[in-house]
Amino acid sequence: MSSGGYDLADQETNEVSIVDLIPALRAFARTFCRVPDDADDLVQETLTKGLANIDKFEPGTRMKSWLFTIMRNTYYTRVKIAAREAPGLLDCASSRPFSEATQEWTVQSKEVHAAIQKLPEHQREVMTLIGVLGVSYEETAEICGCAVGTVKSRLNRARANVLELLGESSLQTLVERRNRLSDGQLDIEVDSRR
Repeated sequence: MSSGGYDLADQETNEVSIVDLIPALRAFARTFCRVPDDADDLVQETLTKGLANIDKFEPGTRMKSWLFTIMRNTYYTRVKIAAREAPGLLDCASSRPFSEATQEWTVQSKEVHAAIQKLPEHQREVMTLIGVLGVSYEETAEICGCAVGTVKSRLNRARANVLELLGESSLQTLVERRNRLSDGQLDIEVDSRR
């Protein structure tokens, strides 16, 4: 099957095909959409646009960055349309399911996730691209449409904000407290202070 002169089998750049990028696209979509179904819809729309415009892809460049840019632009277009069409709360807290965590690491993971979700969108986006997906500073700058220095600044502020939201003064104290908590030492320290 051919689209714009390219065979789908030839859609690889740097040994990576569009299909191989779906997990990374899904992870990036979740930085924009908190509801998993909405994130999947964003991935689907991104892939549809990418395949429809594959003739605009420049061989020798990174397919991942190209698709991330399409996703980012698609999301911001959706936000603009939604703001015009449906005023009001975008995400009602009462519609979220609630269940108690059964293990400590689950609680910690949820705390960190909640802190990241509270970040301003531009910081959350950079934190996810670099910290979660392992995208380089240069690629992140290209995807976000800003300078590398801006990306580094946003990431630094994002890290500081996450620590502040978690009530920590530094990454080292966070790691030490988490280690003591998982070893049960924090409970002993708290009991001995009583």
